[in-house]
Amino acid sequence: MPAPEAARFALVITGAPYTSQAPQTALQFARAAVAQGHTIDRVFLYGDGVHLASTLTCPPSDEADWPAQWQSFLKTHAVPATCCIASALRRGLLDEGEARRYEKPAANVAAPFVVAGLGDWLEATSQADRTLYFNGSH
Repeated sequence: MPAPEAARFALVITGAPYTSQAPQTALQFARAAVAQGHTIDRVFLYGDGVHLASTLTCPPSDEADWPAQWQSFLKTHAVPATCCIASALRRGLLDEGEARRYEKPAANVAAPFVVAGLGDWLEATSQADRTLYFNGSH
């Protein structure tokens, strides 16, 4: 039986950590995909999913730190990750550039996440073999 070809995935996460399973399920998928030789081309955070990029998240010590686990995965596997700029601004997530632009005292987007527009999402979906959505509850 021939080995399956490696696939390239783009992941879109719209559910917030701690109020939905979306970030946890997406991370489990990403780890399994990479372990099987597939590639995650980009992770795109949209809507409440942008909370995953916050440096201000402080879960209790007996709970999983989903933002930290995502940051570790992204850095280890050199996966680019983007926060939708409109979603981020509405929810109070700012990188250094947006903090200066809006004259706010601090930035709170964790590396390796970057704040950018939907162009990153379009590029990722056009290059990936499949785009998977991990939605929060509605």
